[in-house]
Amino acid sequence: MSTFCFVHAADLHLDAPFRGISQEAPEGVVKTLREASFVALDRLITLCEKEKPAFLLLAGDILNQEEHSARAQLRLLEAFRRLQTAGIPVFMVHGNHDPLGSQFTSIRYPANVKVFGPDYEHCEVKDAGGRLVAIIHGASHASAKETRNLAAQFRRTQDDCPQIGLLHTSRGDVESGDRYAPCTVQDLVASGLDYWALGHVHEACTLCEAPLAVYPGTTQGCHINETGDKGCLLVHVETSGSQASFRLSGVTLGPVVWDCARVELGADDTDAGALEETLQQRLTQISEAARPDCSLLVIRLILEGRTPLDAALRDPNTKEALLAALRAVPLAGTPVWIKDLDVRTRPTLDRNDLLRREDLVGELLRDNDRLRESGLLEDTMREALRPLFGHSRARRALSAPTAGELEELIASAETLCLELLEKRNADS
Repeated sequence: MSTFCFVHAADLHLDAPFRGISQEAPEGVVKTLREASFVALDRLITLCEKEKPAFLLLAGDILNQEEHSARAQLRLLEAFRRLQTAGIPVFMVHGNHDPLGSQFTSIRYPANVKVFGPDYEHCEVKDAGGRLVAIIHGASHASAKETRNLAAQFRRTQDDCPQIGLLHTSRGDVESGDRYAPCTVQDLVASGLDYWALGHVHEACTLCEAPLAVYPGTTQGCHINETGDKGCLLVHVETSGSQASFRLSGVTLGPVVWDCARVELGADDTDAGALEETLQQRLTQISEAARPDCSLLVIRLILEGRTPLDAALRDPNTKEALLAALRAVPLAGTPVWIKDLDVRTRPTLDRNDLLRREDLVGELLRDNDRLRESGLLEDTMREALRPLFGHSRARRALSAPTAGELEELIASAETLCLELLEKRNADS
């Protein structure tokens, strides 16, 4: 029986821009965000220097092609040199954001770094005594629109050691707008490999258990849809004959945490000043509960529930003033930047009572419910939004709304219609 460990990371997106940060963000927030991906890289290398893994696996999108960042290339080169000094090999594939056809292929990495080419290949990992430790199989994206099923080419060798696939890929059997080097779980199983070190999905998740195929997620979240702690995997391997078992430990690397804070309002919430105090208390709690190595929390405040303050909170001037007041109060703990204030409250009107009314309001709600049940309302909304989210430039900064986000848009539109109709009824 023998044991060793390796580190599996992906989607570092070095020097990628942070989406959705307004121009009102103070200089300190902007500086922290700009350095965040590099801090995560430094923490990754420090982890390797401490744990002395047999190797580091980087599963694509390490750089960000859109930025053409010389700074990112130099920082990565410096990181690889640190690993060379520590005697740690690096195995790396390119993904859709740093494909082989980009300028990044001109970088000369030190001898401890193995970059897989566009065609499938495998290579051996040996220890200081020349004993075979593992075999790494890999292939890189040849272009930013890699459509080949690279995983289907991977095949286990006859060697009696752990065999690991390294690939930047999306599931081809799932409908998605970003299918790159798509493969299926069946492709991963057919390879005969023991572990798949995957990249592309920014949320840590396990694709299948046998073989163990894992996405470690991104090392640093880049926008509000990438909430929570981000990092890499430290993988401990135990081998016995031809059998290998893997124990995964998640390691947090990202210094900036994006998150959503929900605050439920009710019928008793009638005073805007009291609401501001409540929200400030919630932000203080979030700040004080942050982990010690968190440099910045970027928060979306979500207000929910039925409240008499609904109409006031939806007024742009009131909403802007409340946001400005909350941002102006310094916190004693970890710095917090409120990205935005998302008002999802509802008026205190009882929807069930309105549904029973035999007037335009009741008919509107009944029609909405029928359209919801048929799926037509969501389809119509998606079609109306398609020109925006399908635009070649807009889609670089915007991601298409999820089913939950579409439902929130529909509910907000319904509330607005109800308020206008009730106001018209009251005025007539």
